[in-house]
Amino acid sequence: MLHASAPANSHRDSRSFAVRFRPPNRLTAAVPRHCRQLAANLPVHNSSQPLTSCHHGTTASPPSLQLKEIDTRIVFLKCSPEPKAQTTKKEDLKDSTFIMLGAPNHTEIIVIRHGETEWNKEGRIQGHLDVELNEIGREQARAVANRLSREPKISAVYSSDLKRALETAETIAQYCGGLEVAKDPGLRERHLGEIQGLLYSEVSKSKTNAKAYRAMVSHRDDSEIPGGGESLDQLRHRCASSLRRIAKSHRGERVVVVSHGGTIRALYRLASSTNGHSVGKILNTSVSIFHFSDDDDGGEEWTIKCWGDVSHLEDAGYLKSGFGGDKNSG
Repeated sequence: MLHASAPANSHRDSRSFAVRFRPPNRLTAAVPRHCRQLAANLPVHNSSQPLTSCHHGTTASPPSLQLKEIDTRIVFLKCSPEPKAQTTKKEDLKDSTFIMLGAPNHTEIIVIRHGETEWNKEGRIQGHLDVELNEIGREQARAVANRLSREPKISAVYSSDLKRALETAETIAQYCGGLEVAKDPGLRERHLGEIQGLLYSEVSKSKTNAKAYRAMVSHRDDSEIPGGGESLDQLRHRCASSLRRIAKSHRGERVVVVSHGGTIRALYRLASSTNGHSVGKILNTSVSIFHFSDDDDGGEEWTIKCWGDVSHLEDAGYLKSGFGGDKNSG
């Protein structure tokens, strides 16, 4: 079943997709024709604006998935609240979220790319290498955190365990009432093997790393990157497992997940029949909103309610610095 939606009386349009999954046989995915376009052409959506629905449907076969072993233990960190941070009473949280989502088996997951790093700025491949935010990235993190602190309350904040995502998540947690940040290695960027740490401009011309570069830019789901890198299938299975686990742990609630460009692109496939490569740039601290619901028969539904919103950067005067782009993703 598909849902596509647009806010009423607004110059900013929104697209909404859904996919219903009944493992292990078939995937029912649906994307209306008017939504099959590059995300670069999709106007951003302010998540506070209302959404309406329409329906359409088609069918596709699920990809075969393989999972590389990864330590998926969750580690919690406590963040001190900002002086004017919002309170997070459980009863208030659930009441406001139920009104917003309409059913207690729904989860709203706000997926955010980390702030800018110096390697983003340089065009250097990060992957699993642990690079911290630069000062612009910290400003971006504060901008998105301030935005979220003024929206319906957040019940939990999850993050990749890499510094650039974790620092972004900790800033959000501070602004949202001093919440705990749950570190989940399953939310890491794609492992990019032997080309991690190199410049994109160098790797694209290198004969030594030609095979790894082709695997990185390939649209083939099974192309593993030499040097211990992951295929798109492996990345997708890893991050989808984490997102599914988070969603089922927070039914009727609203949670934040801070991750990476490649990972967010892979998550797009959860709620769309299109290839994740078609979504355009994943900007630093961009906001994408997923709705999850399931039923007693094992069926799942994922809906994209908002994609790539960076209005908080525009409001804070940092819009230009949001465009690290996919070329510099990580």
